[in-house]
Amino acid sequence: MSQLGEIQQAILNDDLGAVASLDVPESYRGVTVHKDEAGMFEGLESRDKDPRKSLHVDEVPTPELGPGEALVAVMASAINYNTVWTSIFEPVSTFKFLERYGRLSPLSKRHDLPYHVVGSDLSGVVLRTGPGVHNWKPGDEVVAHCLNVELEGPDGHNDTMLDTEQRIWGFETNFGGLAEIALVKANQLMPKPGHLTWEEAASPGLVNSTAYRQLVSRNGADMKQGDVVLIWGASGGLGSYATQYALNGGAIPVCVVSSPEKAEICRKLGAELIIDRNAEGYKFWKDENNQDPKEWQRFGKKIRELTGGEDPDIVFEHPGRETFGASVYAARKGGTIVTCASTSGYMHQYDNRYLWMNLKRIIGSHFANYRESWEANRLIAKGLIHPTLSKTYSLEETGQAALDVHRNAHQGKVGVLALAPEEGLGVRNHELREKHIDGINAFRNV
Repeated sequence: MSQLGEIQQAILNDDLGAVASLDVPESYRGVTVHKDEAGMFEGLESRDKDPRKSLHVDEVPTPELGPGEALVAVMASAINYNTVWTSIFEPVSTFKFLERYGRLSPLSKRHDLPYHVVGSDLSGVVLRTGPGVHNWKPGDEVVAHCLNVELEGPDGHNDTMLDTEQRIWGFETNFGGLAEIALVKANQLMPKPGHLTWEEAASPGLVNSTAYRQLVSRNGADMKQGDVVLIWGASGGLGSYATQYALNGGAIPVCVVSSPEKAEICRKLGAELIIDRNAEGYKFWKDENNQDPKEWQRFGKKIRELTGGEDPDIVFEHPGRETFGASVYAARKGGTIVTCASTSGYMHQYDNRYLWMNLKRIIGSHFANYRESWEANRLIAKGLIHPTLSKTYSLEETGQAALDVHRNAHQGKVGVLALAPEEGLGVRNHELREKHIDGINAFRNV
């Protein structure tokens, strides 16, 4: 049996104490993009770029373990939109990030390679820890958030997201979670929720933490009870968590979706106010260069019909170019538009009169700091927020999984099995699971 096979069997047999005595393999399988293929999609529109062509499953050397780091045997991972961006080399090739990181120190030079092992989520078991790690040991069952931060300068010590050397692991660093082994900083690790399977536990990390900071944290919109919250893509990876946080926090979500099936998912979560943007036929852009304010007005009218005349206190933004003008218009006077992404385009246009004359605010929100990630994971572990996993693929099928996300042909989150040989493994707290099984399965078989 191979070294990885021995590690896998120890984990599957719940013999976690044996993990420390097993040798770490010299190599492992990881999902990669290749530097010499960074130009393979030149001349194609984004929608025509196919992740199945650029994502490879390669045998790669196990990286050197440095101070404050951990090697994790990855049981499962998940697809985020940053993996799609990496796979289609937009807006820039991620090898530029690896080159920049490689210039920081001799240790970070490890990341500057002609291949990039991608992925910003994982659940698994700690294999080894580097010098200076005291809170984690081999055999610990963990999930990882994706904040990679150096904290050698002053800027990040009030909010680690402001550190000048803040990066997203698996996107701006190498050795990510779509692999059999991953390299993380030890302060990325959090306890695996015991009532979830490996694939369920792997799926919330990035999007759950992002939604928490963006909507709940004082660093984001600082949502309060009774707030009307307009949520774009409310059944998607980010929006599904925003919908749950709004409902849990006593807010009133207005869920924007693109199909009756996605509307039904929001109803399963407990939302009542839902707009099917395709059924309503909104066309916020007249052409490539000009928006249609009358469509903003029609959209705002629909929101007020649902809310009894109230405009949104908070707009949860992430589509970007396609929707941003409508978002700025729709927010109430003194309201907040909080944005964490631009999946439909980065160059936003909006009518600034609606912003300045109505004292609205635009807040930029990017992932989450360690404390926010820990709080978000704690809510998962207590069964107050549920994973939104809809479908799981094998490591070899990661390209197809990324294509599903690229084309919005998915619900919630899409998982990927690594060392876990099948779905349904890794549950420790069966009683808590049974209590919340409907919420855990809300996105399945839709």
